[in-house]
Amino acid sequence: MALACAFGSLSAQAQAQPHTRATPPLPTVEITGTAPRTDVLPALDAVNDTASRLGLSVRETPASVSVVERATIDERGAQDTQEILRAIPGVTAHSAPGSISVSYRGFGGGSVSQLFNGINVQYTIAARPVDSWIVERVEAIGGPSSFLFGAGAVGGTINYITKTAQRREFGEAQLRLGSHGLKEASFGLNRRVAGDGAGVADHHVRLDLNHRDAGSRIDGTGTRATQLASSLRSDLGRGLTHTLAYEFQDEDVSRPYWGTPLLNPVAGAARIDEATRSRNYNSADGVYAQRVHWLRSVTQWQPGEGARLTNTLYAYDALRDYRNVESYRFNPGNTAVIRSGVLLQRHDQRMVGNRLDATWRGDVGARRSDWAFGADLSVNRQTRFPNSLAGTVSTVDPYDFATERFFDIPGMAPGFRPDRDNRVTTFAAYLENRTLLAPALSLVTALRKERIELDLTNRRAVTAANPAGFARRYHPLTGRAGLNWEVSPGASVYAQYATAADPPSGVLSTASFADVRNNSELTTGRQAEVGAKLDFWQGKGSATLALYDITRKHIATQDPLDSNLTVLVGEQSARGIELAAGLRPTRQWSIQGNVTHVDARYENYRQGGVSLAGKTPVNTPETVANLWVSYAFTPALKASIGLRHVGKVYADATNTVTWPSYTLIDLGLSWRIDPRLTLTGRVRNAGDRIHALSMTGTMAYLGAARSADLALRYAF
Repeated sequence: MALACAFGSLSAQAQAQPHTRATPPLPTVEITGTAPRTDVLPALDAVNDTASRLGLSVRETPASVSVVERATIDERGAQDTQEILRAIPGVTAHSAPGSISVSYRGFGGGSVSQLFNGINVQYTIAARPVDSWIVERVEAIGGPSSFLFGAGAVGGTINYITKTAQRREFGEAQLRLGSHGLKEASFGLNRRVAGDGAGVADHHVRLDLNHRDAGSRIDGTGTRATQLASSLRSDLGRGLTHTLAYEFQDEDVSRPYWGTPLLNPVAGAARIDEATRSRNYNSADGVYAQRVHWLRSVTQWQPGEGARLTNTLYAYDALRDYRNVESYRFNPGNTAVIRSGVLLQRHDQRMVGNRLDATWRGDVGARRSDWAFGADLSVNRQTRFPNSLAGTVSTVDPYDFATERFFDIPGMAPGFRPDRDNRVTTFAAYLENRTLLAPALSLVTALRKERIELDLTNRRAVTAANPAGFARRYHPLTGRAGLNWEVSPGASVYAQYATAADPPSGVLSTASFADVRNNSELTTGRQAEVGAKLDFWQGKGSATLALYDITRKHIATQDPLDSNLTVLVGEQSARGIELAAGLRPTRQWSIQGNVTHVDARYENYRQGGVSLAGKTPVNTPETVANLWVSYAFTPALKASIGLRHVGKVYADATNTVTWPSYTLIDLGLSWRIDPRLTLTGRVRNAGDRIHALSMTGTMAYLGAARSADLALRYAF
């Protein structure tokens, strides 16, 4: 009601203004010089919907913002959503089957929100890598950002935006073949199916389909994956449009790879036996499979130039199955591998919701003032069906062995038995404003209030530790205030303060009874950030710089007086710097890169009765740097090289085991045979560098070995 009153008051004021003051005629201005390049990253004039709902460009937003457009995805040959993330400063990611995670500004897991078309499904495994073919672009904002899309965004927010129907006609297809039996076919088509193209009563349909079959350098691991993005856009007249979108993801991984055991003693710099690099110690018929359905109905009404109303109704359904032996370690003499960690698991998740957004552009007094506000209601239910076994499955020769079929393991049988239902009901209201305090100075503010209801229902035997049911209610209030000053044409500086909230352990959709009992409130995060954005060299280059300080409080940590109890007094911090730049000195050369440094540490945290104050969180590198250079020998022939450097990480919270830093090299060569047909060859990890994407105390989840592929793309 308060939001509606505010809107009505401002609307009435704006309607009165044309009668109270005349608008002076605009002078004729002649502009000379070179227009800013649109093919140089960072693209400062790109409009994004993730860092603000006001339709601000990257340049106008007082925050560190990244927009990775489709052209960049194609130029760099990013195969999936995790490879796309390399364009975002400081981001690292891995896709280990049971613990998919992204690290951003020193935080990971549930402390980084991963959205799909602006919708948070509140589950980290939902962000499993998807083939890049159906992705239109990826947007990100660094640091606390719960004020936009809800709890769970202390480290930052990443938004994957899929392709939808456009008001034009085009088509494209691609065939790709590569190492380890890679076979991939992709197809995209956008057509007008009704109307005369004048924009009224036009209907456009779009279909993007991708299918991939691939083996692996890891013994027995293979993947079959299909992704579909389809949509119908209807222009209904009088500023009213409707988009109905359906997306489908189907992935089957046979004998998934869970990691490579570390050699003993596991201390200092971690080591593996290179002869085990491609060995797979999982069951012979291990499985990871997922089926995901997305449905969105987006209605947009623009009654005038300064107002817009958008309603998004959405439904999400996912089913994920696991059947694996997941843990491996060497015996003390490094002569045998001990296999354990038997898990039969199913995740059944359904989420429905509706979001109503409104924007209004007007004035408050003599100042330009734009508003965005709305409400979001969602219900997220997940049921888990875990069946695990403790103890050793077998001990095998590290190099010459055979593993069992999963259901031959004593104590394991087909069938799923539900454990508990987690139901998360969220209602949120938000308000955002941008007011010009002076012609070159703007104030951007935002506020979001949420009511989160978590209800747990026990589906197994009732005990003191597992009651029939339990509930918690959370009421986070988060916001942002930022100043953006355009110090000169093409250059701006900003300062901002933002807050966030996220669950103390994991995510609410998988929280256990113990989590809910002990964690009576969400963690709180706050960030102070300053930065600059500029174009230079007559638009041939652009750059962004950000310095930030983030603190996350109320982390669940052991009670120093009783290690069996947890208290919400833990604290973690991250201080860092990010630099991204792009340069196009000539038509032939393109140079783009980013580099980050973060000092992430626990300020107050205990584990196993030991204080971890001053320690770095696991799998958090201090330094991440990327560089992409391309050179066009002719208008039709272009070569490229990509370099990625990731600093050392710790495998354990006590920081006694590390994986050293590494640098990867990717090479590419593309030949435009004619305006519609392009042939591209790539060599990934050309140096065949052994590197770990994630670590545990006994295993390293290794990144992909050297591979090559050839893609033929046709536009029609």
